[in-house]
Amino acid sequence: MNSTRRAFLGTALGATAAAGLGTVPASAAGSRRCRRIPPSGIGMHLYTMRTPLATDFRGTLERLAEIGYATVGVSGRHGNSAADIRRMLDETQLKAVLEHVGYDIVRGAGMPQALEDIHTLGGKWIVVPSLPGSLHSPAGYREVAREFNKAGLAARESGLKLLYHNHGTDHQVVDGVSLYDILLAETDPELVGFELDLYWAANGGASAPGELFVRHPRRFPALHVKDMAPDGDFADVGSGVLDFPAMFDTARQGGVKQWLVEHDSPADPFASALASYTYLSRLRY
Repeated sequence: MNSTRRAFLGTALGATAAAGLGTVPASAAGSRRCRRIPPSGIGMHLYTMRTPLATDFRGTLERLAEIGYATVGVSGRHGNSAADIRRMLDETQLKAVLEHVGYDIVRGAGMPQALEDIHTLGGKWIVVPSLPGSLHSPAGYREVAREFNKAGLAARESGLKLLYHNHGTDHQVVDGVSLYDILLAETDPELVGFELDLYWAANGGASAPGELFVRHPRRFPALHVKDMAPDGDFADVGSGVLDFPAMFDTARQGGVKQWLVEHDSPADPFASALASYTYLSRLRY
């Protein structure tokens, strides 16, 4: 782990190494412990549940609702239409807040249908989950920023908002420039927001999310709450080394409305969903 990542993680390794379900890291002590995530803000990004969804979409949603989740982010429909998924969401009393839609669709002829589908799902954000490797340069990200502004205008005219979801490579410095900073600086805040993946921000050596929230207020309406194991692998939320109370301290300034749990490769998706929900529902910061 390099010095930048150590600075990002701060005291998280020592504070959370022995964390269990519902345990709050030491950094949450004192006055910060009076705040909590609203129950309506705790959601599940459905990529986590892709294996059970593939065989029983409705049953998976039902179990998430039983755990206590209020919302979901859609990522893969597994053969269902937007209308099918909306029906199952309504039946299980869950709400979709967003859907991940590919960059080529967002910048192409498929955008109107994608926006219509998100309205059908009941969501409010259309999210680009990643960018082609061919654009991985300052010039490429400036091109992306221009495309995002165009797509963001189309989304706003439809009553929605465009967001971008980061990965570790988005935080790299190329030719002396932070690629993620290009997107933050060169997209219109009225048209483009961000779904900040906390694991990838840490893994990529970015500024601490709490600092991003202050420097770029109201630009981060949704988070992917994903934890990091001591060896750098993925972990259930609350069982790893990331200092979530410190990150969430300025979440209101960042405009955060949704805390969406994600684990890229859970051994048992439902056990992971339960552990992560338990931690977030008990967390005080």
